[in-house]
Amino acid sequence: MADDSAKDRGASRRDFLKLAGTTAPIAAVAVAASGTEAEASEPDLTSERMQDTAHTRAYFASAKF
Repeated sequence: MADDSAKDRGASRRDFLKLAGTTAPIAAVAVAASGTEAEASEPDLTSERMQDTAHTRAYFASAKF
């Protein structure tokens, strides 16, 4: 019986990979066709303070001890 469940599990993994391989390009086309682009905001270079960005927040979160 263990052999049957291993075959079923292997088949479901193959089916998942087949499905994932065919839907990923479709999702990429849908994103590309949406027409909206993300734009980065311009940093304030006149400021003497450190910019509040996701990178600085991640650094401060990891530096807590």
